[in-house]
Amino acid sequence: MDARFTAEQDEIRRTVRELLLKRCGPEEVRAAAGTGAGYDPALWSALAEQLGLPGLALPEAYGGVGCAVTELALACEESGRALAPTPLLATAVLAAPLLLALGTETQRAELLPRIAAGALTAALAVPGTALSLALGLIGGNRGNWAGGGRAGGVQARRAEDGWRLYGQVEQVLDGHSAGLLVVAAHAGGFARPRTLLFLVREGAAGLVRARQTSLDVTRSQAWVQLRDVPAELLGDEHVDVADALTATGDAAAAVLATEAAGAADRALERTVDHVRQREQFGRPIGSFQAVKHRLADVYVQVQAARSAAYYAAWAAGTDPERTGQVGQAERTERTERVGGLALAQALEALRTAAAEGIQLHGGIGFTWEHEAHLYFKRATGDELLFGPVHRLRAYAAERSGIFALAGSEEVAV
Repeated sequence: MDARFTAEQDEIRRTVRELLLKRCGPEEVRAAAGTGAGYDPALWSALAEQLGLPGLALPEAYGGVGCAVTELALACEESGRALAPTPLLATAVLAAPLLLALGTETQRAELLPRIAAGALTAALAVPGTALSLALGLIGGNRGNWAGGGRAGGVQARRAEDGWRLYGQVEQVLDGHSAGLLVVAAHAGGFARPRTLLFLVREGAAGLVRARQTSLDVTRSQAWVQLRDVPAELLGDEHVDVADALTATGDAAAAVLATEAAGAADRALERTVDHVRQREQFGRPIGSFQAVKHRLADVYVQVQAARSAAYYAAWAAGTDPERTGQVGQAERTERTERVGGLALAQALEALRTAAAEGIQLHGGIGFTWEHEAHLYFKRATGDELLFGPVHRLRAYAAERSGIFALAGSEEVAV
């Protein structure tokens, strides 16, 4: 493994950072988050047309750049530093990989080029609060988490003109503005229950959606209601939806970890700048040993989280057939474990960096006008969406067999 970034990867980070520094300052973030869409369409167009971020990890055959998850993660690290409110996570990290993995050739040819060009945004709609479970981050995703019928969730039934969906979904990232919804629904009734994914187009009859008030204003969430909505099956009825969602969750965990590490680094950076300028007893408060020790601890935690996130992104983007190092099954198991652990470590580092920043900013750190609280809310909001830190770690330990290994060693002793 070569831990150094390539010239192309460094260029991606540099260009994304430069654009966001110009177009996505604290005032612009607040203004964009307060709009109906929840993001700035002009900034999204610039990210898509100038930098090609929506198609960064999509194959060139579908209009993408052809890079790996690593490059997408590095781009998201910069968006995390700025807390940029964009549909990049919902579209490029959650929805597009499912379209690529499960879609028919016709569906991929129709949808992926539009996503790569930034002309189409998409969102993954998972019933209830089961997004982290559906992605296989905090537990196995082969249960009936999609609900259906009296159990709630979304029910899919066959009709003369195709499929119809009925139900309700909460906490859909950018679901109020997405041009395409990828909806997980329960199909087959009680005889052959299974979860399938369906495509619902913007403006479909019976589709009702509205933006919800969320803790993290930079991550827009929507409430979606499906009232006998016509839908198109993604792929065919024989695809393994659980495996595809798990693979998407692996990559998403790595990207989210890198994004959180970027946000944590920026929160620490802002705090260091403040304690260098703020004076107490005739000297900068950053000169006090207690403050130095606290920030040093945060620095170590952030750098460790960043290293773990980079490794998870590399592991998720490694092609085993190209490197010939490990088999596909081994790589999948390893990535699942590393991705979940990296996400847990990064979210914990972001929460710590943001909390210390609020404390060391003093009175202004608690005000609504200051942006320090936005970083703390990003950490908390991500834990609510993608799994609390302790559950991410517990499932990673379960998958790796740590507890079983410890038990066998005790028996052997």
